[in-house]
Amino acid sequence: MKTTKLIIAALALTGSALLTGCGVGEASVSDEASVQAATPVPVEVAQAYRTNIYATYEATATISSDADAPAVARVAGEIVELLVEEGDRVVQGQVLARLDGERSRLEMLAAKANLKQARTEYERNVDLHARGLISASMFDSLQFELEALEATYELKKLTYDYSSIRAPIAGVVAAREVKPGQHLDLNDVAFRITETSELIAYLQIPQSELSKFAPGDTASIRVASMPGTAFPATIARVSPTIDTRNGTFRATAVIDNQKGDLAPGMFGRFTIAYEQHTNALVIPAVAILDEDDVNTVYVVSNGEVVRRTVDVGILAEGNVEILGGLSEDETVVVVGHSGLRNGSKVLASTDTLHSFTG
Repeated sequence: MKTTKLIIAALALTGSALLTGCGVGEASVSDEASVQAATPVPVEVAQAYRTNIYATYEATATISSDADAPAVARVAGEIVELLVEEGDRVVQGQVLARLDGERSRLEMLAAKANLKQARTEYERNVDLHARGLISASMFDSLQFELEALEATYELKKLTYDYSSIRAPIAGVVAAREVKPGQHLDLNDVAFRITETSELIAYLQIPQSELSKFAPGDTASIRVASMPGTAFPATIARVSPTIDTRNGTFRATAVIDNQKGDLAPGMFGRFTIAYEQHTNALVIPAVAILDEDDVNTVYVVSNGEVVRRTVDVGILAEGNVEILGGLSEDETVVVVGHSGLRNGSKVLASTDTLHSFTG
């Protein structure tokens, strides 16, 4: 509405100027080119400003967890108790389920009794051996038997402890693979534990980009379920080798997920900032005209435009870095280039300035 009013006012002033000097009965017809030259063109402008700008690279990958492990049955048996469910957070070594371990418990108690008897017999003969009342071979046999029974007891005790299925790592129960009463064989998977506070993604990047990336580069990730939110990430590792099958190298991105907004299996779009220019002079990228491989802009001054060649640098997030040809206090046309030429008069509006400069 503001721009429309300015155009009407300009047309009125132009018509008045053309009719000035015409007497009664006189007629004056201006030529079309003169009218167009005298009519200001409505444009939208933006002023160059300084900020930090990053050279970025776009990549896609599936998010996963680097800490993911199955909780398996260490002995065979029937499940008699489930202690956790999917989504529960557990610590390493926590009991997740119990198997029927009565047989193992009884075998452990029997081994313990045999050990106690052997230890008592051994201790009774220690003094006799010291006084030389029993042979060395007999005393050695008692000692060997005691050590064997200690090992047997520890083994039975371990087997009984295995009747409790424990979490191999700390994390979240991602899957429960068993039901109460189900019989498990040795090494059957009962649960899967995943640590989701820190996630990773393996980015396959063309080998031509290898020199641009280094561990420590910052990145952001967006997922389809929350398109308006960017989550921070960091490039933790960059593989120095190229995959001969597709000509790419692997960069590993680590994603902080303390709030739990992301989940393994999500498909993410990554923006990696591999180069930063601080206090760079930037303008909206739509201001740049590319003709014959020359970058130009229309600079507004005193209601007129001047076409000027500029040197550009990093292009990122709708802005472009200006390396030369423009100063910080100058204003450029961002909308309305069509029909402009050197010296064209313009009506400059900054109504949409913030949509370009953020």
